Amino acid sequence: MLIRFGTVPDSPDPSGDDATYRPGYFETRLAANASRGRIWEHICAYLSRWIAPDADVLELGAGWCDFSNQVSARRVVAMDLDATVRRGAAEHVEAVVGDCTDLSDFADGSFDVVFASNLLEHLERADATKLLAESRRVLRPGGRLILMQPNFRLNPGRYFDDFTHVAIFTDQSLGDYLVSEGWSIETMKARFLPLTMKSRGSGLTFLVPWYLRSPIKPLAGQMLVVANR
Repeated sequence: MLIRFGTVPDSPDPSGDDATYRPGYFETRLAANASRGRIWEHICAYLSRWIAPDADVLELGAGWCDFSNQVSARRVVAMDLDATVRRGAAEHVEAVVGDCTDLSDFADGSFDVVFASNLLEHLERADATKLLAESRRVLRPGGRLILMQPNFRLNPGRYFDDFTHVAIFTDQSLGDYLVSEGWSIETMKARFLPLTMKSRGSGLTFLVPWYLRSPIKPLAGQMLVVANR
């Protein structure tokens, strides 16, 4: 996902291609990674058990569209606050610039799946609650919310290495939060992926399918939750 921290005086329209970000954020947290697309290809293959080939899918906080570009679905919409989403989207992906807490451009029951990776921890609680409510509204009956999130329980020492994190979630607290907002939990995997792809081993993408299948997950720091509306 991409995080905008506000514009500086005389800066361009934040909805345009030159939206201003906190200095250094791209260099430290969102740097280009040549292996990212291949990694997400494997992740999307794993997630396909919850995403039908004829599904309509919305990704929130899509950023470089790593998930949207790799997922197999009938329709894929990638939404982010910054217009970088337009540059990152593949030809088949509909790129939308907008606030993920306001999905008013989409009618009720427009999607079968809403997906977000590493998003809720960047939002204040009121905004996260708006996002969940809007996600429920745009999902069809039987629709799924799929979230990948850092799990504070697994790696508390590095959770705030990303200085844009403002909320803490564990597998317990996230599950309870979703249930309190009217969701039912279909799947909760407390250990799903390493906390970050920024490592010396990030180029070993052929190991990703093994890691996803393995009951032993060294360095796991992210969780996966699949919830039903």
